[in-house]
Amino acid sequence: MAEFRMPSLGADMEAGTLVEWLVKPGEALRRGDVIAVVETQKGAIEIENFEEGIFEGAMVKPGAKIPVGTPIALIRRHDEEPAAAAPSAAAPLALGKTPRETPASPEMMEKLPAAGPRIEEECTPSPVVSLPIAAADAAQSVRASPAARRYAVDHGIDLSSVKGGGPHGEIQLRDLEGMESRQPTLAAPPVEPVLQPMTGMRAAIAAAMARSKREIPHYYLAHRVDLTAAEAWLSNFNTRRDPAERVILGALFVKAVARATRKFPEFNGHFTDGVFRPSPVVHAGVAINIRGTGLVAPAIHDADALGVPELMAAMRDLVGRVRAGRFRSSELSDPTITVSSLGDRGVETLYGVIYPPQVAIVGFGMPVTEVRALEGLIGPHKVVHVTLAGDHRVSDGHRGALFLSHIDQVLQKPEAL
Repeated sequence: MAEFRMPSLGADMEAGTLVEWLVKPGEALRRGDVIAVVETQKGAIEIENFEEGIFEGAMVKPGAKIPVGTPIALIRRHDEEPAAAAPSAAAPLALGKTPRETPASPEMMEKLPAAGPRIEEECTPSPVVSLPIAAADAAQSVRASPAARRYAVDHGIDLSSVKGGGPHGEIQLRDLEGMESRQPTLAAPPVEPVLQPMTGMRAAIAAAMARSKREIPHYYLAHRVDLTAAEAWLSNFNTRRDPAERVILGALFVKAVARATRKFPEFNGHFTDGVFRPSPVVHAGVAINIRGTGLVAPAIHDADALGVPELMAAMRDLVGRVRAGRFRSSELSDPTITVSSLGDRGVETLYGVIYPPQVAIVGFGMPVTEVRALEGLIGPHKVVHVTLAGDHRVSDGHRGALFLSHIDQVLQKPEAL
């Protein structure tokens, strides 16, 4: 019998709140199946299973805040006999009570390792994201996306009064945006402005970036890359495709970075416990803005092995799901290097901050036109500023310069991508 534990979905994640189970006892599971939704400071995350077998039962009910690494369900192998009784789901902690007033169930405590953290010591309630079970159950009765549920809680919107515009009548984020401005309000006397606390996502970003600048000795490099060849190839490539299948420069940028890490593996991997572990695969994290609330950089898996059309399709799918509040746990935990771009915001040069435990981030600015000499001819050329923030514990400026130069070389031969 295998224990399914609360996964870590970020360098600074300590706990997550279970929103809902998506499977029932007795259901067959495959690797990669989504079995639950967990609320973190980054939003509602779909949690994937990594064990083949049968879902034996949940050990935690929706609404509970669970520390990372705590067993929350049991998964039985196909050749195992069912348990005599399925594990009972532990009730979530009630707000306003101390942890010891809500002890864990005996079944859960038996599943914890002898030297591991005890539930009553670690499972602290959170007034920000923990919900009473009654509220969680009420929210479950309305079909709505995780992003819509979070928006409704943040803005005091009753989902039962909203008509969903999704394919099956479910409420989506776009159905709620702007509704708070239509709610009746009582006139109130003017008050002096007060400082607003950070949102959960902004607090998570702040914690990760503070840790990055505190622990990682950054160095920065910048390089101009001529995009004449890349743009010409891209224009010809897109003329043969439908608008929905066309490729943008951003896909070439991600592919070029992923390809360059083959020659410079010291920029692709994780630095943990004082040791750098290069990754045999390239899971490129792509920075995506979530409707002004912050940035996440989920992974495109095996980016170096994907063709340009497949990479573009993966990017389009990822951006759509992230902005709808639907992305998976592995997409947050797996990135081995991050690619970021603010070109669509008019920024020409971007210097990123490394997201631990990664050791590098590559930034692309807005392509601009410059007068340059090429093969003895002077004329206008489209160029982009490419930057690297590297971890000096793993690489240095010399290797970083060669890495940027290789990205340049790759983009000069886009047909080879």
